Parts: sequence; structure tokens; C-alpha cells
Amino acid sequence: MKDFLGENYVHCGEVVQLPLEFVKQLCLKIQCERPESRCDKDLDTLSGYAMCLPNLTRLQTYHSAEHRPILCVEIKPKCGFIPFSNDVTHEMKHKVCRYCMHQHLKVATGKWKKISKYCPLDLYSGDKQRMHFALKSLLQEAQNNLRVFKNGKLIYGCGDARSPVADLKELAHHLKPFFFPSNGLASGPHCTRTVIRELVHVITRVLLSSSDKGRAGAPRLGLRGPRVCEASPFSRSLHHQGKNTPEHSGLPKGCLLYKTLQVQMLDQLDIEGLYPLYNRVERYLEEFPEERKALQIDGPYDEVFYQKLLDLSTEDDGTVAFALRKVQQYRVAMTAKDCSIMIALSPYLQGTSSDQRPVIPSSRSRLTFSVSVLDLDLKPYESIPHQYKLDSKIVNYYSKTVHAKDDTVRATRFKEREDCTLVLHKV
Repeated sequence: MKDFLGENYVHCGEVVQLPLEFVKQLCLKIQCERPESRCDKDLDTLSGYAMCLPNLTRLQTYHSAEHRPILCVEIKPKCGFIPFSNDVTHEMKHKVCRYCMHQHLKVATGKWKKISKYCPLDLYSGDKQRMHFALKSLLQEAQNNLRVFKNGKLIYGCGDARSPVADLKELAHHLKPFFFPSNGLASGPHCTRTVIRELVHVITRVLLSSSDKGRAGAPRLGLRGPRVCEASPFSRSLHHQGKNTPEHSGLPKGCLLYKTLQVQMLDQLDIEGLYPLYNRVERYLEEFPEERKALQIDGPYDEVFYQKLLDLSTEDDGTVAFALRKVQQYRVAMTAKDCSIMIALSPYLQGTSSDQRPVIPSSRSRLTFSVSVLDLDLKPYESIPHQYKLDSKIVNYYSKTVHAKDDTVRATRFKEREDCTLVLHKV
């Protein structure tokens, strides 16, 4: 991932050994702090090993002055493109993004109470208007896709039972010193909107900035397929006004969103095209189980592994080598689809010679920032059958309920209109 995204963004950490009793006590202590929606996942209390990583809610470049207030926004942007593979059998997948479809299933199964207006394609569009809408939507319905930390402590995000309006007011109160240090802003809903707007604008600027070139040989894939998701509320509102959605202004090639999207697009075949290739590898492993290590299914994820990922040919020659390459590319792509971007911000101190971090302006202040990427453990090979079943479940639910309902509403609307005109043409 350092080769794909750039080493400044990726922190590998180190493996450390922990006493089992410590892990057990830690697990018990944090359980009551975890959001209800996350309690179905447990810590591994038996291995005795853990990853030691830097605290990414802090600035990661140079030595941070501890007395400075630090704000950190964590965003899980999800998949930023609509499948373009010819192997896709559900036409709906060529029109509506996976995230928007999955929202309906998650609400139906009780995972979330309300459908988010966020659509990843808006964030990845590079168009500032669409990006602002996407970030505001995340703030209004954060789910597990957005969290905000102040001085390392969570102040906004998943698991808070209070109303979203109260949340945003409290968040604006925390944010105000960062964006309006002179305190010349009145309180109330107007103040809340102004402060939140500043945050959204600053995060957009950071996401479009470029500070790490990454590896020269990393693959570049042209964006194919639709640039707009039909289910995006932003696109729908413009459509109702008779306007077209601005497709994209294009992400700058050096920015992290562009690089993340490039890695995501290593999924060239979609899970529908990938699953038969996974089965080909499985049949081979059943016959030759001793080959699993040589195929690098469980690592090491080294230079040899990386070089194989760069072959983007999609012509299937029927070999296990081709199938394995596509499976490994899919695993890397899925990792990029589920990673988190951590943006740490702190007031810029004028005249501090040691402060060489990049600076971003807001309306009334200047902020230094650092950007890191989290959750980059490679997705397990064994999760592919689950992904295949889940994909089918998401699309089928969306097609049978939401899309069918939309068709009914459109048909009813047409029947009920009284101002239809019948035009007769001479033949």
C-alpha cells in the first residue's frame, strides 16, 4: 500500500507481544464504550500479539507541539466507482453504486435507523459542489463512515444516541476556536451552519491537495462507466430541477482520493466475474494444497507480490496464474474500498521555523495538516464467497423493493396527471 498510496500516508507499525491477561482485561474495559452496532465483532484475545501503530488523531509530520489543540476527522469513503465489467449480470449495478444500494438493506435489517444521503461517487467526483454535499451528508448521518476527534478524544461519530441536530451544535462549539479564533461569531443555528461549512470546505481542500507522489510504477486506470450514481440525492435533486449533475471536475492525480480510487479499480471484473476465478484457484488448491505458500495467498506481501498486481490484462487464458492474479488484485481493491482517511488539523503558528507541515487556509485562520490512511490489512482470501453472497443479497433487495417502488411511483404519477396532451400525426 505504500507503493500505491505513497509512504507519507501509510504507517506499517510493528508487531508486539502482549500478556494474554492484559488483552482479556482490555477487552472487558472497552466493551461498554463500543457502539452497539460494533459489538458483534470481538477482539482476538488468544494470539497474544498486537499491532503497535502511531496515534493518527495527532499530526504525523515532524514533532507536534503538545499544547496545540488538534482536530482529527476520520472518513471511510468506501467504493468510488460504479462497476464497468461486462461480467455484471444485474443492470442495476451499472446505474447505482454499491454503497447506496447497501444502505437500504442495512436499514431494513436494523443496522442503521436512517438512510444516509452520502454517495461515494460525489466525494470522488473532484467537483467541489458534489464533494461539499457528500461531506455534509456524512456529518448529518455519520454511521461508521465519519468520526471527529479533538485532542485524541472522540467528540462526534457513530454510537451517539442524541439527535443529529444537537450533535452538530455541539460539534460546532468544539470547532469554533479552530476556524474562528477571534470569536466574532454569534451563537445559534446560523453559527452552527457557518462553522460546519468551514469544516467541509477545509476537508475538501485537504482531500484535493497533493503531498506524496508515491511510486512511479503504480498503475493508472482510466475511469470507465457512469460518473454519477442514479440513487445519489444530489443527482436526484438536480434532475427534478431539470439540471444535469456536473459529472466530475477530475481529481488531481497527486491527491489521496485519486490514488485510493486507482487501487479500488484493480477490481476490474466485479465479484461476479471474479468468483469463477476464485473457484478455479480453490480447485487447484484442493488438488495441490502444498502450493498455497508458493501462491502467496497468505503472504508475504512483498515486491514479488506487488509486481504481479501491476499486470492489468483481463484476457483469461484459462490458467491458475491468471485467476490468482485477479483474486489478489480484488483483495487489494477491497482493502482500498474499506480503508479510513485520517485528517489531522491544528492552528498554524506564525514564525515557527520547525513547523514545516503543509498549510491550508480557512476564512479566518490557517491550519497545518497531515493525512494518513488506516485499516490497510489485506482482505482475507477466504472472505470472497461471503462477498459474492452479500453482493447478490444487496442487489436483489434493492431491485425488489426500492427500484420496484420507484417504477410504481413513476407509473402512478403519469396516470394521475390531468394535463396530458394527445398529439395526432398524419400518416
